[in-house]
Amino acid sequence: KPVTAIVDGVVMGGGVGISEPADVRIATERTTYAMPETGIGLFPDVGGGWFLPRLPGEVGTWLALTGARLKAADTVFLGIHSHYLPTDALEAFRAILAADPAHPVDVADGLEADAGEAPIEPHLPVIDRLFAFDRVEEIFAALEADGSDWASAQLATLKTKSPQSLKVTLRQLRTGRGVDSFADNMAMEYRLGGRVVRTHDFQEGVRAVIVDKDNAPKWSPATLDGVSDDAVEALFAPLPAGEEWTPLT
Repeated sequence: KPVTAIVDGVVMGGGVGISEPADVRIATERTTYAMPETGIGLFPDVGGGWFLPRLPGEVGTWLALTGARLKAADTVFLGIHSHYLPTDALEAFRAILAADPAHPVDVADGLEADAGEAPIEPHLPVIDRLFAFDRVEEIFAALEADGSDWASAQLATLKTKSPQSLKVTLRQLRTGRGVDSFADNMAMEYRLGGRVVRTHDFQEGVRAVIVDKDNAPKWSPATLDGVSDDAVEALFAPLPAGEEWTPLT
């Protein structure tokens, strides 16, 4: 069945995971998109390891590590969402689709409006240059060496995120870029999910951002050099026989 997602408002994390596989993904002027998981000690699950590395250049890496928020002009430009419709066109879209549900792409094409210029476009070359590394420490160093206001702002944001989550997320995206199928990616994320939610940083991130709302998580390890390669590797290790995720048949 063709699936249509109308992303009319905030779409973050799980909402992205539900809407991203849809054939038609409609953004509006009220759309705000982000994958903010590194701020709660998690990683961009729900398929992030598949769709984020397949965005243009390194923009998926930037989005995943920083949790940057985008509006519709950017999401449509990047292909995150397939169409832009103003909210006053949604009622007509639903009515036409209800009468003829077989071809939602044609309906969306007929009502589509211009989302405007994408603010992210001028930054794409520098994103591709500064976020192309396979180690988070190298990304930090590149941002610091660049020294521009934009790079400094990204570095300041990254320094507020869970160091463990940053390393896990970068490894997830680099691995996801090379897998052959969405199912392979989901098997990886299933392993990660079951382990990361038991770690200090996820529980502390949920406490700080969602429960107490003090927005002052105390990460452990508190620095990138405290997160060893072996610790990250252990989170990605295969599960015992019979416990791996497999797709429904």
